Amino acid sequence: MKSILSLFDLDKTEILHLVELAGDIKKNPQVYSGALTGKTLMMLFEKPSLRTKISFDVGMQSMGGNTLVIDSQSSPFKSKETVADTAKVSSRYVDIIMARLFEHNDLVEMAQNASVPVINGLTNDFHPVQILSDLLTIKEKKGRFDKLKLCFLGDGFNNVTHSLIIGCAHMGIDVSVGCPSELSPKQEIVDKANAIAQVSEAKITVTQDAKEAIKDADIVYADSWMSYHIPESEKEKRVQKFLGFQVNSEIVKGAKPDFIFMNCLPAMRGFEQTAEIIDGRHSVVFDQAENRLHMQKAIMLECLK
Repeated sequence: MKSILSLFDLDKTEILHLVELAGDIKKNPQVYSGALTGKTLMMLFEKPSLRTKISFDVGMQSMGGNTLVIDSQSSPFKSKETVADTAKVSSRYVDIIMARLFEHNDLVEMAQNASVPVINGLTNDFHPVQILSDLLTIKEKKGRFDKLKLCFLGDGFNNVTHSLIIGCAHMGIDVSVGCPSELSPKQEIVDKANAIAQVSEAKITVTQDAKEAIKDADIVYADSWMSYHIPESEKEKRVQKFLGFQVNSEIVKGAKPDFIFMNCLPAMRGFEQTAEIIDGRHSVVFDQAENRLHMQKAIMLECLK
């Protein structure tokens, strides 16, 4: 496992191994405290972050390694220096790179030119580390992956939605995306995920009917209506577009009584979900956020072993 740019880079066996390893790291952190001694992680941020930055930083340092943070705005990245040259130079200094970028093609170019592993901390198209962490959370809360249904409501044309579709396809989880038709997931991603789902027997559904999407769901998932690349000027228009897909006390009546609610954060109460949902008894969002730390430790260990 050299680099992880999307969940298309992994198979079910590799994902299960990461989930198992992350679970062991969570239970026995002291066993891994010196596992990456002498290793250095470079974190390159073109998009802002809270959970990604903290969890990778703490994760590497807790295993004995070192970290450094590069803000693209204060570096020559893509202005005075090409992505390829940045990757080649950085590889001479560090052991592993985590990059959080806008364009996925930039990340691909970085990985192609780096001589060290590259981890996708998020691009406009994919967010694999988030969904791997989510799969750890689902395993903890539901005890299994088979015979589950995950419903995502909101922006289907979204890195989290894309990665959820792929991750669920690998693990045999039925996934139903409820979204406006003009903001459906990229068809090429859905098609590739459907090929994986034929093996796992998962079902992938995209619908404009929120009630149909959430029917009998074991997991209900929401994400921000305002991704980092969306201009603030579009906020009011997008709110009106997504109101019918808000996760609230009425819509969740269609889910199973023991459903869990997930949001990868940041979350805005009164927008993608109401306060009684994210702060209620079904919500696992803070356990979900914690699991970023444990899963990303597992990813770094695997990439560097």
